[in-house]
Amino acid sequence: MSQPAQQSLETQEPETPHLDFAGTTPYEDYVRADVLTHLQHTLSDDPGEMVFLVTTQVMELWFTVVVHEWETAAAALRGDDVPTAIAALKRSVRELEALNASWTPLGQLTPAQFNSYRSALGEGSGFQSAMYRRMEFLLGEKSASMLVPHRGAPRAYAELEKALHEPSLYDEVLRLLARRGHPVPASVLRRDVSQRYEPSDAVERAWAAIYSGDQDAELARLGEALTDVAELVWRWRNDHLVATRRAMGAKPGTGGSAGVAWLEKRARKNVFPELWTARSHV
Repeated sequence: MSQPAQQSLETQEPETPHLDFAGTTPYEDYVRADVLTHLQHTLSDDPGEMVFLVTTQVMELWFTVVVHEWETAAAALRGDDVPTAIAALKRSVRELEALNASWTPLGQLTPAQFNSYRSALGEGSGFQSAMYRRMEFLLGEKSASMLVPHRGAPRAYAELEKALHEPSLYDEVLRLLARRGHPVPASVLRRDVSQRYEPSDAVERAWAAIYSGDQDAELARLGEALTDVAELVWRWRNDHLVATRRAMGAKPGTGGSAGVAWLEKRARKNVFPELWTARSHV
């Protein structure tokens, strides 16, 4: 290439992106950013309230994504499509990591900082989140009483009622294990899925057998994907506990909950319990 031609290329202006649209931008039409960025209505003059409000809204969006992934995984397991289920669970692991990171802006709130806008919450509390409740239902933490706060919101109530009476993600896993020849008891397979899942010694033995075999086998890989999910759910609960303890000590929580005492009880519970206890027998 001649020197003048080279200089001409070097001095060329970069191509200007398309800037003129008849209506809103295609980006806005797809992402709805204008809706998202105008959902914040603070109720106090404290600048920290905006951080609290936006962080909580971001958490709700992550709950929505995780519910989508776990419902995708559950549907795939019903159809014996384990690779699709594992892929959805692995995506949810990355999303749970992002969700857990949402505690960072709130994790070091002092009592004085939290009290400066706590009254704006009134009786509001995170346990009233319908989407978080759907996450818990998918994990097997079922409770009909948790529908009560949503009676005034017909769509949320209907979605939660449907989720209450559907098999959880773990129910679908155990049904798959039974179809693959593992001795999952009929009492587990035919249980009332609207009730909280309770651990089974027979299910523990089934997982121990799976983990004692080929580590690259499909069911062993499914078990590890579920364990990754369970670990991050445990971390979420613990991060919530620590942030709450730091911001308000042992005072009662907003919405009438027992605050730290209730969160401590939640943090002690294992998700997919036999996947943890089976490891002692491998």
